[in-house]
Amino acid sequence: MCNFTLTPRLRLLTITGVIVIFFTPNKLFASGDTLRFFENSPVLNKTRLHVIEGTVGVLYPASMTGLYYLWYKGDTLTQFHFFNDNNEWMQIDKGGHYLIAYYLGNIGIGTLRWAGVERKKAIWIGGTLGLIFETTFECMDGLGKRWGFSPGDVTANALGAATAISQQLAWDEQRINVKYSFHPSPYAKYRPNVFGDNIPSRMVKDYNGFTHWLSGNLYSFLPKTSKFPKWLNLAIGYGAEGMTGATKNMTDSIGNPVDSKGNLIPSFPRYRQYYISLDVDLSKIKTKSKFLHTFFKAAGILKFPAPTIELNKINGVHHVIVRPLYF
Repeated sequence: MCNFTLTPRLRLLTITGVIVIFFTPNKLFASGDTLRFFENSPVLNKTRLHVIEGTVGVLYPASMTGLYYLWYKGDTLTQFHFFNDNNEWMQIDKGGHYLIAYYLGNIGIGTLRWAGVERKKAIWIGGTLGLIFETTFECMDGLGKRWGFSPGDVTANALGAATAISQQLAWDEQRINVKYSFHPSPYAKYRPNVFGDNIPSRMVKDYNGFTHWLSGNLYSFLPKTSKFPKWLNLAIGYGAEGMTGATKNMTDSIGNPVDSKGNLIPSFPRYRQYYISLDVDLSKIKTKSKFLHTFFKAAGILKFPAPTIELNKINGVHHVIVRPLYF
């Protein structure tokens, strides 16, 4: 799907999850709920479960309506159709779908466990939260004239959900987290209508500045008697740069590179980047505060700045770049 649809999606999906976890008023649990707000219920807590059901029941249609007015209203609708965008943006957009489905899956699992739902039910049902939301959006895309239902996007969504579910089933924790980092790129200024015209918008639209990570907690794979730092992760990342267009960079009628206004710009090679880095698992930092522990888990979507090795291939030449600090 086209890159700029990520902005309303990311806002709506993230807001949905955050509201479910953090902003449900304490007074709703005053009757018969003696647990602290951020403490998981050891047994099924029907009050909490009903609040979750009601919250999602409101937010789900509200997010669909909001997305319609943000993005689809005024566009021509057609018969349901498919669109293959697998070769666009060097698959950075697919990483975004994978990330969102994984992240919302974790929120779904954690929220249901908070309500005391039986472990496997919470994992299977909660883990599909992102997949359900994202698939609904894809179905709406399938009716839009300018877009279409993307099997590649749905595959990425399913893989994100599967990553959350499989780890929770196997280990009852997320030993390998999916993360995101962003740095301002020099390419956004050439297409501000696509990549955004300020830092907040570019953080969700400029694929040149994205890095997607798999961050593994090393201690989780070692014997419990190990003295290895519990919070230290090893991360591998993927990014891409040099993109001013989805499948190829923008040019004029005679092949010269141009910006969104048709002005001549430098020629940029499009290339992939692979990273090896250290990371911090904030959820492994000891704290007596349940709020801080929950906050650390939520903040875990972001890769911690750290020394990084970058591998790339530009115009057929391989490069190894050591970055003292990369985000």
